[in-house]
Amino acid sequence: MSSTDARVLALNFLPGFHRESTQYSEEGKWYDGNRVRFREGKPENLRGYEKFSDSAIGGVARDILTWTDNQTRPYIGIGTNTHLYTYQNQTQFDITPVVCAVSVSGNFETYTDKTLVRVSVNNFITSTTDRVEFSGVATIGGNLNINGISTVVSISGTNSFYIDAGVTAASASADQGSAGNISFFLQNQESNAIQGLGFGAGVYNAGVSVSGARAWNEAATESAITFLPAMWQLDNWGEDLMALRRGGQLYISDADASTVPTRAVLISASPTATTFLVSPNDRHVICYGAREFATTVGEGINPMLVRWSDQEDYTNWVPSAITTSGEVVLAEGSRIIGANRSRNAINIWTDRAMYTQSFVGPPFIFNFTQVGSNCGLIGQHAAVDFDGVSYWMGDNNFYAFDGRVQVLPCTIRRHLFDNFNMTNKEKVFAAINSEFKEIIWLYPSSVSSEPDSYVLYNVEERTWVYGKLFENGVVTVFADRNVYDSTLTIGKTASDTPTYVYSNEPDEIYTGDGQPLSSFLESAEFDLDEGKSLMFIDRIIPDYFFDAGETVKMEVNIKQYPNSDMKTKGPFTISQNTNKVDLRARGRLASVKVTATNTGTWRWGSVKLLLQPDGER
Repeated sequence: MSSTDARVLALNFLPGFHRESTQYSEEGKWYDGNRVRFREGKPENLRGYEKFSDSAIGGVARDILTWTDNQTRPYIGIGTNTHLYTYQNQTQFDITPVVCAVSVSGNFETYTDKTLVRVSVNNFITSTTDRVEFSGVATIGGNLNINGISTVVSISGTNSFYIDAGVTAASASADQGSAGNISFFLQNQESNAIQGLGFGAGVYNAGVSVSGARAWNEAATESAITFLPAMWQLDNWGEDLMALRRGGQLYISDADASTVPTRAVLISASPTATTFLVSPNDRHVICYGAREFATTVGEGINPMLVRWSDQEDYTNWVPSAITTSGEVVLAEGSRIIGANRSRNAINIWTDRAMYTQSFVGPPFIFNFTQVGSNCGLIGQHAAVDFDGVSYWMGDNNFYAFDGRVQVLPCTIRRHLFDNFNMTNKEKVFAAINSEFKEIIWLYPSSVSSEPDSYVLYNVEERTWVYGKLFENGVVTVFADRNVYDSTLTIGKTASDTPTYVYSNEPDEIYTGDGQPLSSFLESAEFDLDEGKSLMFIDRIIPDYFFDAGETVKMEVNIKQYPNSDMKTKGPFTISQNTNKVDLRARGRLASVKVTATNTGTWRWGSVKLLLQPDGER
């Protein structure tokens, strides 16, 4: 800016955050912040959150789906690495599938003065957090009723495991319990990616000149093999919930409005797959990264295969002259990552390319067209469709597809990917906040294994911001407010707190589960005459909108040069009654910062500084 117009400076910075370069080089823009968004070019704090239900969630949520049944009752479907849930209104139901049920009699052993019970049975237990349900078992140990759901606390070989009865046994005895049943729930999966090690990984006996080579009977300590974390895909078949856990088969839960939701049951004819969708108009169930027809379950999947059921029949996956079932192998990429519905087509992403899938009817059923290369998807849930345009995150960029693939200009791209945990990139979750016309991506920062951060893109104003929804916690999934009165999130507010479903940004709620929430906003640095002149700032003229009783703290930061130490004037408390703030700040560069801890809203108006040139020294 020139010294002739510098007497009154309106702080009308370019909306959105701009972090592609240094704070000085982004002059005239907003540079940093947390829990703020821009509307009509002006920043304001985000609304808050409150618990949707007091029922805690087991495991880490990997997908969420909201819908209404035929009686217009609202539902939520949730898949975690340990459970499958539905909520009918606000009541939680555990609908985790049972994979096996066996009859038992005399299979229990108790120990005096201990709560542990040994269960001897050939079982499906793979983890100490797996769950089982006992029914019809008589009292054991003199006083223990173990009927109900229990969590495995330890495993002994392949034929027995231990549960905690919660009550000390009155007597020690083996071969107890009358005829009853044990139901084994779908086994737990890891919530984090795991590097594949051991004797089958890495380079073996490759010679002394090869780094990382190992000798006979020596396990690998590093490899390029990665076991991906648990991931769910949820969709609707009419009013019913259909679900697939990555690497497994399809399950369905009946949401009959006259009853409570039923436990999900296996669709035995369905293939093992990576993910799936229900094609909306033609009613095919489509699996991606699926097991090929005429192969057995144990033969694994073809990671580039698309396979679909017969029309209107999710139990028939056999291609024939009298069905519309079929399969196609895509060409570019090593595996299919994800898919979503768009206008008149389904979009499919591999790790390197994008395809569209359109229904064309017999004999081909679907037409597949490659529409982009070098634009792969970073994770299964990292893409959404908003008003016919698909938006997604790749390994190092953002993209949009409106008939052609294009790189989405992003003013915070470098900042985001420089602070990103790529080991857990599969956990990125994209969603829509239709109230504000925003796309949100939840992602794990470099210091977190779970999504602890977000990035927001406003599709109308084309602005980017980032931050943390929970200051010390994680939020792993997000659902738009198309069924409930607010968006929904699932996460934990701190590492040692339970996981809950939260109503996110309910109307007029600016607290975090009843507690004040913090936000801040910081500008890039600005100067006079390209830094030639010093400036003297002597007044702030605030212009904010506040809810009753709310305040912000504003400070002016001064430097002599971009790499000089910063001097801070303030912070000054500003309320709706503050007319001006007098100060004395002198330097070559300046920036402003606003911080707030609120139970209500604040919005930036047209804040001004009074300043003047102060020589060229």
